[in-house]
Amino acid sequence: MIVTTAQLFKVAYGNFAVGAYNINNMEQALAIMAAASEVDAPVIIQASRGARSYANDVMLKHMMDAVTEIHPQIPV
Repeated sequence: MIVTTAQLFKVAYGNFAVGAYNINNMEQALAIMAAASEVDAPVIIQASRGARSYANDVMLKHMMDAVTEIHPQIPV
């Protein structure tokens, strides 16, 4: 599920850290979500300016929609 960072930080503050990971492609997004699913941890997925120009914002948005559909229990 896609949530705001404010929502993530409200739950995490004082309890645990939330990892933030840069992605450039589908394989990275899938690997991050698979790992988060294994340990039942929320994640922040981000994209650098280079990734945004390489993959295009539209592609990145649809990748995020797909991985959150595959792993709906993980707050992103």
